[in-house]
Amino acid sequence: MQIDQQYLNWISDLKNKIRNIQIKASLAINEQMIILYWEIGKSIVEKQQEFNWGSKIVEQMAKDLKRDLPETNGFSRTNLFAMRKFYLFYKDSELSLQQGEQSDNNKNVQNLNLVHLDGGQFKKKETEQNPILSKIPWKHHICIISKCSSTLEAKFYIQQTILNNWSRNILEIQINSGLINRLGNAPNNFELTIPKAQSDLAKETLKDPYKFDFLTLEVNVQELELEKQLTENISKFLLELGKGFAFVGRQYPLQIGNKERKIDLLFYHLKMHCYVVIDLKMGEFEPEFAGKMNYYLSAIDELLKTDIDQPSIGIVLCKSKDNLDVEYALRDINKPLGISEFKFNELPNNLKTNLPTVEELEKEFKYLENKFQDLP
Repeated sequence: MQIDQQYLNWISDLKNKIRNIQIKASLAINEQMIILYWEIGKSIVEKQQEFNWGSKIVEQMAKDLKRDLPETNGFSRTNLFAMRKFYLFYKDSELSLQQGEQSDNNKNVQNLNLVHLDGGQFKKKETEQNPILSKIPWKHHICIISKCSSTLEAKFYIQQTILNNWSRNILEIQINSGLINRLGNAPNNFELTIPKAQSDLAKETLKDPYKFDFLTLEVNVQELELEKQLTENISKFLLELGKGFAFVGRQYPLQIGNKERKIDLLFYHLKMHCYVVIDLKMGEFEPEFAGKMNYYLSAIDELLKTDIDQPSIGIVLCKSKDNLDVEYALRDINKPLGISEFKFNELPNNLKTNLPTVEELEKEFKYLENKFQDLP
């Protein structure tokens, strides 16, 4: 049989259909499992209240279910207690899976209404009809209910998990970093400099502070060393920046007239369709930082931006800032700019000076190696 392009196209279409069905089946199974766990948790709470049963009833349930359903996983003592906690956590909130609603997809328990980019234009995402609680895996729920203090906070992390397709490990990192308190809080002039749809997404993208906990540096580290460390840990850096950032370059050169200017870090944001310039400052924010960034953004828009790109955005990252000082500095800036702080694990100077250098360690190892070779 001769394999031609028509056959290859046909097979490609079939594979896409199979994958789509597999994804839909997986989502449907997850939805039914979450609903089942909700109902079990609800039943445990109701029976305990009705018959004044204590916690030992859950231990007995686990033993009986394991004995009668040996081939079925997910009903251990720990997981049953998690189902009970799951129900109690959400039962009085807007996210609650009330009786009769959980199996009716025409009833809207909670809608996601997230702004996203489609074909270069921003629009509201179509209303989702399925309960939001059924859209993430069970182990994600366990992480959320064990770490979040309110359903409002939980809702935020559920939505961010769906939007960014986070794994459980990434979700845990984001909760531990206090993302809900950092996202969208940085001072900026986006509403005055770019269209509302883009400014909304830009504000949601900006954090304050940025946490570079994956770095351990001296207290008085300089900008170039910080840039180097961030780019050497680019995957963790991109995770902290958020979804949509693509790394373009470090110390990116711009030829402006007879002079070459270099940008600390240059990114392109795939959802906002624009260049993002990041300028690192190891000290406190100064008003001239905003003017310098305005200059860089003008150069990027002139030299790199194309007709399909949105206006470039600047982010100045400082060790510290005074928000009133930032407000005055941004008032007459005509380019979209945000100011944020950043934090990293600081290694004290006295500890740094007492630690051996790489060269000293190599010298010591070589000495020990020679000593061992001389032994009989």
